[in-house]
Amino acid sequence: MNRVGIGYDVHPLVEGRKLFLGGIELAHNKGLEGHSDADVLIHAIADAILGALGAGDIGHHFPNTDERWRGVSSLVFLREIRLLLEKRRAVIENVDASVIAEAPKIAPHLEKMKAALGEALGIPTARVNLKATTNEKLGFAGRGEGIAAMAVACVTLPD
Repeated sequence: MNRVGIGYDVHPLVEGRKLFLGGIELAHNKGLEGHSDADVLIHAIADAILGALGAGDIGHHFPNTDERWRGVSSLVFLREIRLLLEKRRAVIENVDASVIAEAPKIAPHLEKMKAALGEALGIPTARVNLKATTNEKLGFAGRGEGIAAMAVACVTLPD
């Protein structure tokens, strides 16, 4: 059975934090605020996969009230979700995601992000599609106050 899930995440940009997106560090004067590394792209992908599994959301599995997840790389979340997929004998068919940010420029880093995501999920990078766009200077993302991401995942579950 094929199932589809969607995910969305947003975090504010703040000074004094490193910026992580798609499992890699990007050079920028601000980073995303959050309990973990606040990688909005991974968080959106995680929610999409968990949604396709009918397994709740990232907050259920990795709550910000649990100190075990403080400051952790969000790639750890994907590796944990991979174990859940394996336990259920489920296969990720594909992931498609978009990052919404005015800065920094995301497009030059997409291939490296795809490689990190594919490795964490145990799938070929050809099954991971990433896009980057701006918010045309509108809203919080357009003013450079935060970064958002949205994702869709298709997962095949055994009958």
